[in-house]
Amino acid sequence: MTVRSAFDDWMQAAQAATETALAQFLPAPGDTPQRLHAAMRYAVLDGGKRMRPLLVQAAGELFDADIASTLRAAAAVEMMHAYSLVHDDMPCMDDDALRRGKPTVHVQYDEATALLVGDALQARAFGVLAGLPIDPARVVAMIALLAQASGSDGMCGGQAIDLGSVGMRLSLAELEQMHHLKTGALLRASVLLGAWCGTAPTEQQAQALNTYAAAIGLAFQVVDDVLDATADSATLGKTAGKDAADNKPTYVSILGLDESRALAEKLCSDAQRAILPFGDKARHLRALAALIVQRKA
Repeated sequence: MTVRSAFDDWMQAAQAATETALAQFLPAPGDTPQRLHAAMRYAVLDGGKRMRPLLVQAAGELFDADIASTLRAAAAVEMMHAYSLVHDDMPCMDDDALRRGKPTVHVQYDEATALLVGDALQARAFGVLAGLPIDPARVVAMIALLAQASGSDGMCGGQAIDLGSVGMRLSLAELEQMHHLKTGALLRASVLLGAWCGTAPTEQQAQALNTYAAAIGLAFQVVDDVLDATADSATLGKTAGKDAADNKPTYVSILGLDESRALAEKLCSDAQRAILPFGDKARHLRALAALIVQRKA
C-alpha cells in the first residue's frame, strides 16, 4: 500500500487545477474552426506531468501570489510547452509517432493541422498571459520573459542546435549550453513567472531562483537521457531509444549511465541548496527538484 504525502496531495490538487484552467483557456471544441480547436485540446489536455505549471505554482507560493494569477501563468507556459512538443514530433523535426501515451498530433490529424496547432497554441499562450490581473508593467515584462525563453535565445535556439548536432560528438559544455536553451529556458521562465505573479522578488531572491532553475533544467534533461536509454516506450509514453537510434549526443553517450545519474543527483542538491533561504515556503520547489531526478517517465 502506497502512503501518500502532503506533497502528493498538493501536487494532485495543483495538477487538477491546471487541467481545469487549461480547459477553460483553450478554445471550446465546438468553436469554428472545429477541427483545429479539437486538435489543440487533444495536444494539451489529458496528458503530461505538468511540471512547468507545478513550478509556476510552487514559485508563486514564495511571494504570496494569487492562485488565479498563477494558474493563468501556468496555463500559458503549458500551452507554450505543448506547442513545442507538437512541432518537435513532426516529420521535419524528430519524426515521432507517440507522445504522452497517444498518437502525436500529426499522426492523429495531419501535418498541416499539427503545424497550425503549434502556431495557435503559441499565440494563445501570450494571449492568456496578457490577461493577468496584475500590474500592467509587470505583465509586459512577463510576456517578454516568455518570448525570450521560447524563441531563438531559448527553446527554439536549443532545438536548432540539437538538430544540427545529429551525428556529432559535443563536449559536455556544448551539450549543457544546448539544453540550457532547449529545456532549461522554459523551466526557468516557469519559476520566474510564478514569482512575478506575487510580490516581485528582490535581486538576491531572483538570483537564487535562477540558480535553482538552471540546476533543475539540466537535471531534467539528464534524467530524460537516462530514461531514453533505459525505459520502454509504454513507460515513457513516447518512443524509447530514439536518441541513440537518431545518433544524437546525450549525457549518456558522453558520460555513461552511472555518471549521468550521479550528475542528476548533484544538480538536485545544487537546486535545493539554492532555495534554502526561502525556508519552509520553498518546500514544494525542493520536492519538485527531487521529483525531477527520481521520476521514471
